[in-house]
Amino acid sequence: MRDILIGIDAGTSVIKSIAFDTAGRQIAAAALPNHYETLPGGGAEQDLARTWSDAATTLRQLADKVPDLASRTVAIAVTGQGDGTWLIDAKGEPVAKGWLWLDARAAAIVEEIRARPEDRLRFEKTGSGLAACQQGSQFVFMKRTMPEMLGKAATAFHCKDWLYFKLTGERATDPSEGTFTFGDFHTRDYCDDVLDVLGVADLRHLLPPIVDGTRHGTGLSQAAAGATGMLAGTPVVLGYVDVVCTALGAGLLDRERKPGCSIIGSTGMHMRLAETPDDVQLNDAATGYTMAMPAPGVFAQMQSNMAATLNIDWVLGLASGILASQGISRSNGEMIALVDAWIAASQPASLLYQPYVSEAGERGPFVDANARAGFVGISSRHGYADLVRAVFEGLAFAARDCYAAMGPLPREVRLTGGAARSPALRKILGAAVGADIRTSAREEAGAAGAAMIAAVRVGLYPSMDECVGEWVTPLLGEAEPSDRSLAAIYDKMTPSYMLAHQALRPVWRAMASVQAS
Repeated sequence: MRDILIGIDAGTSVIKSIAFDTAGRQIAAAALPNHYETLPGGGAEQDLARTWSDAATTLRQLADKVPDLASRTVAIAVTGQGDGTWLIDAKGEPVAKGWLWLDARAAAIVEEIRARPEDRLRFEKTGSGLAACQQGSQFVFMKRTMPEMLGKAATAFHCKDWLYFKLTGERATDPSEGTFTFGDFHTRDYCDDVLDVLGVADLRHLLPPIVDGTRHGTGLSQAAAGATGMLAGTPVVLGYVDVVCTALGAGLLDRERKPGCSIIGSTGMHMRLAETPDDVQLNDAATGYTMAMPAPGVFAQMQSNMAATLNIDWVLGLASGILASQGISRSNGEMIALVDAWIAASQPASLLYQPYVSEAGERGPFVDANARAGFVGISSRHGYADLVRAVFEGLAFAARDCYAAMGPLPREVRLTGGAARSPALRKILGAAVGADIRTSAREEAGAAGAAMIAAVRVGLYPSMDECVGEWVTPLLGEAEPSDRSLAAIYDKMTPSYMLAHQALRPVWRAMASVQAS
């Protein structure tokens, strides 16, 4: 009896394989830590062969937990971290290590292209602002500095595309990544105008065909069956990019309530639902993303903070580092357990924190590779608890900043990601955005979203909306109402938060210039 769907989610930190029954209940999970390296000049790269080996290992580990997994599997779906450039040659071998979304080497190129008047055409076609993390800007950097590497390449993948290729032998990408990088979101296909604006029309041959996983799949190859322990011929589906799959699993596709959806993980992704291309709202600053969802004509419009929980890790790391220097060991979990008490002991909005702790700067709702984190308003009365609270508030103000760039603020936000478990963050975010907060009991929203695409592809559900009704809606928790008194405080502080990052941009640029010299 075939009664299991498998979702593979190859994230930045962890690669996971998750088994679900056909009604969406999670059965078992297997995971391995991901590995990448950072390089001088802002590079961030990942080994393709190891990524495939780790993904295959998680499938074998999953089989150790689920009896007769191979014979019971209906289909396998794969999603993964977005952006970046993973090059392979005509024989299917890696040309170089994969460039990740964390890679900032193309930052100066992004500034150059965004300053051109014709970039508006590219933005209106893709619905997405240009950033250093994207394959388009990385192509330009490679053309100028590494033409011999591009000359060896036959296909340019993203992470999930590489894994799909190793599972099936098919070279393809999905509508979300294919169109927000090089396409027209109205048609969900590549666009020559976009390639021309970027100056990479001569690299068109590297772009794989765009396939929609709800309508297309292929069988597991014999080689992949040997590597994974699964049965050759098992249907394999290419999911959409991880952020779309996570939004799907977390509840963004709700045409009645039209909630916002925020993923608070290493990065912060903030999304609204656009039911038609005409519902997409493009801003004057030419930032954000418009990503096709696995439902006809529907899009996730989003703004992305480059760093979310990375800020929390940093501020908690300060304290644990000081303790460690005195011979006192505290785990990250032990430090997180103290957060609610620190926040309760501090006053709201007594200082501001700009949450741009990533070395790659910021990409939403403004693009600035030089952006850096910092506190504004510290006085002698502030202590460590105030700093912790300010970091959490900084993430919430950044979320509000992102939602405001896409239109009216949502009245309900569906929250997922590791930080969604924090009562303090939920309260602060709900107040800053002025929205009720709902979280899901779903543990692995990204893998679930990928598996949902497979469920529709193999005919278990006639539409994605009906799949959502069984896989997503029953797992949503009760709404946590926004704290009106706290919201009033944050409403007054929001203009100061925005003025701060506007005023700091020339400071960041000057500092970057000094450091570069």
